[in-house]
Amino acid sequence: MTTSAARVPAAPDQPTGRPRVVIVGSGFGGLFAAQALRKTPVDITLIGKTSYHLFQPLLYQVATGILSEGEIAPATREILRRQENVQVLLGEVTDIDVAARTVTSRVLGRESVHHYDELIVAAGAGQSYFGNDHFAEFAPGMKSVDDALELRGRIFGAFELAELADDQAEIDRLMTFVVVGAGPTGVEMAGQIAELAHRTLRHDFRRIDPTTARVVLLDGLPKILPSFGEKLGGRARRQLNDIGVEVQLGAMVVGVDADGIDIKDSDGQVRRLNTATKIWAAGVQASPLARLLGEQTGAEVDRAGRVSVQPDLTLPGHPEVHVVGDMSSLNKLPGVAQVAIQGGRYSANAIQRRIAGKPPKGPFEYHDKGSMATISRFHAVVDLGRLKFEGFIAWLMWLALHLFYIVGFKSRITTVLHWLISFLGRGRSQRVATQQQVYGRLALETVGPHFEASKTGGLKDAPPTAEVGGRESA
Repeated sequence: MTTSAARVPAAPDQPTGRPRVVIVGSGFGGLFAAQALRKTPVDITLIGKTSYHLFQPLLYQVATGILSEGEIAPATREILRRQENVQVLLGEVTDIDVAARTVTSRVLGRESVHHYDELIVAAGAGQSYFGNDHFAEFAPGMKSVDDALELRGRIFGAFELAELADDQAEIDRLMTFVVVGAGPTGVEMAGQIAELAHRTLRHDFRRIDPTTARVVLLDGLPKILPSFGEKLGGRARRQLNDIGVEVQLGAMVVGVDADGIDIKDSDGQVRRLNTATKIWAAGVQASPLARLLGEQTGAEVDRAGRVSVQPDLTLPGHPEVHVVGDMSSLNKLPGVAQVAIQGGRYSANAIQRRIAGKPPKGPFEYHDKGSMATISRFHAVVDLGRLKFEGFIAWLMWLALHLFYIVGFKSRITTVLHWLISFLGRGRSQRVATQQQVYGRLALETVGPHFEASKTGGLKDAPPTAEVGGRESA
């Protein structure tokens, strides 16, 4: 089957006489920057790789069946529909020319070039496998809706396949879940898989006992949640142990395949852990656009691919180029949503001041509003600097904050309903898992080169059937 789609030249910009602001990325930094410019006499073009704004901190709840993807990923167009000075475009930015002040984006063979007077780059970061990108074939990350849906299919599918298995070793492999990375994402993911096995699924199978599932949380560091400090990290680890999560620290992953994972302990010994479901929640790598900007402006790029920015979040010699969020490196700021939100608003304010002929506000100052992570139902840890909370009070604080930042009244209502089902009862509202979710990523990676090679946009050759790990595996 072929399509007639071909490379279509972009329509020329329609000048209005107002400054042109291009925003790359529809995440926290890009969205909040666009909203901050709603009353500014500028023409904004927001280019997003996806058509939605992703509330990434709750991806693990999509993966474990608590929430649907729509509740944490509302359409960007819907969010900005009443902001008349914004045009939202779908596309992956493939090039930025700071000398010509142009941004090039691409989607399905169509390439568009956008001219700007001011540029805000907030393309975020992806998963890092620390130079072992081949691990991704068997250990999906947790950075996108696609990742979360694939993991949902793998997690629920593992129990289904275990119910069919006759060999105890195979049942054990299928019912062993390994989460790599003991930061907030890994801790929350491990906790929810344990609750899924011990509460939600405990009475749903006849041949297997889901409560015997093994959930392992690995990290090469000697502590979990290191940014939360020794006290809260210790409490989080005890709570994880209480709900059945095995925390293994000082454990470095040196190999991943379909059947399991190879771990090198702090004593140098390498051991094997047989598991079908591996989840990678360790490390981030900035968008390749950061390195591209660094090469063009002479700004340094660190090992995580982040470009060093000036104190005002701009690049050397280019005060019109603002880089915010996970792509930027400044004063060792953490890669959290609040840094992106505050950076986006700061850059929007800088643009407003320049248009109004006002002097710069001064260097960007990040106001740390604290960190939080859920461990299990009714239990969380919250670090507000001098104030630290854990247990039920911390869990209520986590609940309130996440509801506040979810965009859209409709999303808040459905989210609360699904939380009630999951936290007060035993159910999960989103337990549908399909083969497309599990195999789609690898199939798309196979299809991609075929599609790009086709001048007409069609597929010249059908790709081989994708089998995760080369065997029937969840």
